[in-house]
Amino acid sequence: MGNTEILNKLKNQIIVSVQSSFGEPLYDENVMIAMIKSVIAGGATALRLAGARDIKNTREICPEFPIIGITKPKIIPENFEELVYITPSTEDCRVAIEAGADVVAFDGTMRKRASGETLEDIINFIHSCGKLAMADISTLEEAINASNLGCDIVSTTLSGYTKESIEFNKKAGKNPEEPDYELLTAIVESVKCPVILEGRIWEPSQAAKAFEIGAFSVVIGSAITRPHEITKRFIKKGLKV
Repeated sequence: MGNTEILNKLKNQIIVSVQSSFGEPLYDENVMIAMIKSVIAGGATALRLAGARDIKNTREICPEFPIIGITKPKIIPENFEELVYITPSTEDCRVAIEAGADVVAFDGTMRKRASGETLEDIINFIHSCGKLAMADISTLEEAINASNLGCDIVSTTLSGYTKESIEFNKKAGKNPEEPDYELLTAIVESVKCPVILEGRIWEPSQAAKAFEIGAFSVVIGSAITRPHEITKRFIKKGLKV
């Protein structure tokens, strides 16, 4: 598929993030394959996947299915909010692309990368491989910067997951359990590229609101593919205070 066709397939659609961390019961390869098949059967029009294993397996199962690929550490560090760890280097981009990703998502913040590479280096490398570049950002400033550097898509993925956005959101009085609609609105009004809402979507009505605001697509992860998080949420909400 060409990049224009991929974008057309993503527009106004639900993208499902199918990920599991090392050590969790669902991390098993066959389990992940079954979950991927399950969400596709349910109507997902694209997937966000982490790591060469799951990207490659999905590409073999569905040769024409749109895949947003990332890499991340086997074990997420406790100080993750201070680190660039989502597809942090051009080498990580290469891994995702060679496995079969159509879109490469990466940390789109302006923080320093361990590789010494710049955000522009990441974007240019992805484009040199003929793929779409998607910046996971946490603030409006980061979104505008990524768009100006030529990103094809920006996503609110990191809102509330970086030190900068955690502090800003707290001062702004944002609910840490709700999607960041304010950020989505500001980005939609400020950039010309497609804007994806990702993060803390738990109900269909929340996804619908994102589309009303102007989201190009909505990524849903934990509410669909992480049973232990869903269980925790129900237990927390069901407890009497």
